Amino acid sequence: MHTHIIPKTLPDWTKKFGYGDFIFLKERDDGKADMIQGGKFFRTIKENCWEEDLRIKEYKDFNTSVQVVCTIPVLFSYWAKPKDGLEVSQFLNDHIIDLVDRYPKYYIGLGTIPMQDTDLAIQELERIAKLGMKGIQIGSNINGLNLSEERFFPIFEACERLGLAVMIHPWDMMGFDEMRKYWLPWLVGMPAETSRAACSLIFSGTLEKLPDLRVCFSHAGGSFLSTIGRVEHGFNSRPDLVAIDNQVNPREYIGKFWIDCITHDIDMLKYLIKMQGSEKICLGSDYPFPLGDLEIGKFIEDSDLSKQVKEDIFANSTADWLKIDKNNYI
Repeated sequence: MHTHIIPKTLPDWTKKFGYGDFIFLKERDDGKADMIQGGKFFRTIKENCWEEDLRIKEYKDFNTSVQVVCTIPVLFSYWAKPKDGLEVSQFLNDHIIDLVDRYPKYYIGLGTIPMQDTDLAIQELERIAKLGMKGIQIGSNINGLNLSEERFFPIFEACERLGLAVMIHPWDMMGFDEMRKYWLPWLVGMPAETSRAACSLIFSGTLEKLPDLRVCFSHAGGSFLSTIGRVEHGFNSRPDLVAIDNQVNPREYIGKFWIDCITHDIDMLKYLIKMQGSEKICLGSDYPFPLGDLEIGKFIEDSDLSKQVKEDIFANSTADWLKIDKNNYI
């Protein structure tokens, strides 16, 4: 339920809009492509980032038939002018909607929305819901603003109303420029970003006010569940700072949201199962990027976890999160 995809070709939005560090793909002779961000090299990606049939084949090698796909976070473009951000979102969403229409047994789509403008974000939510998307992916912060900001609440409210699931993915990591060495933004910043998002939604009362909002936190919830003792202690010891918008203990929300299973460590996964229950842990891979679980749950298959727990992680939890019937994909 956590894989990334990109269209094979992208408009040159920087040239079209006349500003910004929009991503553009530059083809290479070896079949790969370079992601160019505002004229500068960002990353080289392989054809499994966009090649639909190749992705199906690679997934089949690991006994997996269905991929929930969403865009690559660097394409969020929350910093863009709102109408330009909407155009980018619509282009990316239309690509995924078309993909799902052509491969309904293999792909399920999550959309992206221009979070920088509440009205346009809701407009796009309503459009993609009508077109059959099951949810959205959003970033852990929006241009440095926490998800607790009042301007974002109507977006979450619309997701609940439309029955759209929400996957929160870390991006634009805090402290990025101060810790570039050793890939620390991805190793340290990303887990912290996800906890930042979880704490923001809990402490703001968003999850309390919207009990039917179905949220999944990427990368096993980041550092949130492993530091819940500290988070709870802060809530109890300094309610004047922490419990100002929601008086419910943050521990009470464990098991009310979903996480994916990307821990790369079976003992950590067992801890999360003890905390969350397997019914709230989904099969994530972060495919096709190297920090992901590119063997797609093999460490779980090879473990001594029960058949029921494995079935929950491999299918049931995602079906519940997205409110779909898994039998439709068999």
